[in-house]
Amino acid sequence: MTESQAIHRTVLLTEAAREVSRAHSGIFIDATFGRGGHSRAVLARIAPDARLIAFDRDPEAIEAAKSIEDPRFCIVHAPFSRMKETLGAMGVERVNGILMDIGVSSPQIDEAGRGFSFRMDGPLDMRMDTSCGETAAGWLAQASEADITRVLRDYGEERFAYRIARAICKARSETPITRTAQLADLIAQTVPRNKHDASQHPATRSFQAIRIEVNGELEELKKALAASAELLAPGGVLAVISFHSLEDRIVKRFLDAGAHPEKTVDARIALPADAFAPALWTGLQRIKPTEAECMENPRARSAVLRTAVRTEAPFAGEVGK
Repeated sequence: MTESQAIHRTVLLTEAAREVSRAHSGIFIDATFGRGGHSRAVLARIAPDARLIAFDRDPEAIEAAKSIEDPRFCIVHAPFSRMKETLGAMGVERVNGILMDIGVSSPQIDEAGRGFSFRMDGPLDMRMDTSCGETAAGWLAQASEADITRVLRDYGEERFAYRIARAICKARSETPITRTAQLADLIAQTVPRNKHDASQHPATRSFQAIRIEVNGELEELKKALAASAELLAPGGVLAVISFHSLEDRIVKRFLDAGAHPEKTVDARIALPADAFAPALWTGLQRIKPTEAECMENPRARSAVLRTAVRTEAPFAGEVGK
């Protein structure tokens, strides 16, 4: 086991594995393998003739998966947004459970070379898949002031978005911004610390926002949710763990709209019950980590697990904002 694997603590391990493996038999998906905590827990619960197919776009996660020596398990180097196409190529059209653990894993945050953390100096990368795509440094070098402002405001909910974007554009005109410490220091010099939480670094929201933009995380999530609705067999369970409000809002609205299609129409419009599409989901749950887990692993505090059971209704193929 590598150092990265040793320090990684899987959030909501028991709860997520329990929910997604309710069917016990069939085909199950761990859409975000990470370092395999959830995959191992699911394998411990499913039947001897069941299968678990994992996905991850991080090459280091694919390497970590080699430690699982279970004939029921395999992993695919691909983003979870391509689940449907990838599984189709493998001859899999229906599955019995899908688990998604959204966000950055502890090894990604804690390894300076990945560029996710403002607490350690490293190259300003931030890519989930280091084998392709534009780095955070590359994006910051060419994005307009308006685009940087939009990303920091919309994805980081940063109220000083314009001020930070202006400072970035001014600084890069003199020296390229290529290091995490360089960007973190620039932001710290530009905006004040949070009055309500002095421990929060001023760059926290900006780093989150840039990471989301570089990886297209919210669009990836929407595609993955749509794929899940198409892939899950009736009675199959979708379980999604999110760590901040932007992700959780997308998941909540997607499940609520599918479970209560009548709520998607203006209540002032009188329509008969049979005018609405049948519900896609039933049995919606919202599960939070226990106090004990949050004490042991502070990163669990913001986690929310949402689960739903697929009905027999057809899916129209749309995921809202």
